[in-house]
Order: sequence, then structure tokens, then C-alpha cells
Amino acid sequence: MRVVIVDAGGANTGSVRYAFERLDIDAALVTDADSIRAADRVILPGVGTAAQVMARLQQLDLVDVLRTLDRPLLGICVGMQLLFDASEEGEVAGLGLLPGRVSRLRGGPGLRVPHMGWSTLHATRPDALVEGVDGAQAYFVHSFAAPVTDDCVLVGDHGQAFAAAVRRGHIAGTQFHPERSAAVGARVLRNFLSPAFEA
Repeated sequence: MRVVIVDAGGANTGSVRYAFERLDIDAALVTDADSIRAADRVILPGVGTAAQVMARLQQLDLVDVLRTLDRPLLGICVGMQLLFDASEEGEVAGLGLLPGRVSRLRGGPGLRVPHMGWSTLHATRPDALVEGVDGAQAYFVHSFAAPVTDDCVLVGDHGQAFAAAVRRGHIAGTQFHPERSAAVGARVLRNFLSPAFEA
């Protein structure tokens, strides 16, 4: 299986590659359209701001490639946020693959923003992407979050409910970091690689 990681300039690309190595997958770090289109699975990681990552994708001329991709695509953290129409962070347009607008977490008494640490995942419906992880905990680091919509398959909570994982057809994303979420993260990545994901 050909898995590629889009080099969107995030500091987590190395740890994402290593997460796939632990699954015996040699995921290539790529910046060109041909490699993305030829892959069986595409990973869009992101660390930093939505504007920074989107600018990097524009610089690499990959926005239309990702918007028209017919292969399974998994966005991670900011990479997931960019799957949506827009983000309040920098007032930036996203890839528009999922409807909705990413907004800043409100926090609350005793709840700091950014939301950083382990939080419980709650499934909203059965889905191959999140098989076996309902009720488990995953590792989050974020100040902005996507809304809970019909595309949401896992919900998290940090003073408000937010989309922890999303799925619409071949488009998927996790707000949490699977590469930093131990066995739960490995399970989600295996689920994404599985033939059942495309069934």
C-alpha cells in the first residue's frame, strides 16, 4: 500500500511517519501532485495555524489536487480543520470538502485554551474509521475546533462539544493526534488503512 504524507510544514510530520513505521508502512513525505494522486492513502498533517498550513498548500500548488482527490484522505489536527469550508483562525478559507466553520474553543472555569492533553472520545455512529475506540482517550493539542455535524463520527468535549473525528466518504479527519495517542491512535490509523474503510 502506497501511503503518502503531505509535507504541509508541520512539526509533527516526523512523528506521523514514525507512527506508520510502527505499522510496517513506509509512508513517503511528499510535496508534489503526482505522488499524491498515485497514492492509495493520503495523510494531511498540520501543526501551527490554519493560515500557515493553507499558505503552504497554496505555495506547493496542492489545493486543487486535494480538493479533487478521489483517494482516501486523512487530515490530522489543523489538517482536519482545513477539510472544512473555513476557519475563524486567521479568517482563512479551507479546502471546502466538508461543510462547516472551525471556531475558537471557548474554554470555561478551570478549562484552559489551548485544550492540551488526554480526553475521552464518544462515537456518534458506527464507522470503519473509529471502530474499537468509543470511550477511549486520545491526545489533543488545539485552540480551535470543528463543529459537531452529520459528518462527525467522534465527539470530544472541552467546555463544549466538538468534532474529534469526521468522515464523509473517502474524506476523514482527526482533531486529536493519532501519532501521540498510543494504542488508540494506532487503531485509528490501522482502521484508515484497512480495506473496510473503502467498503
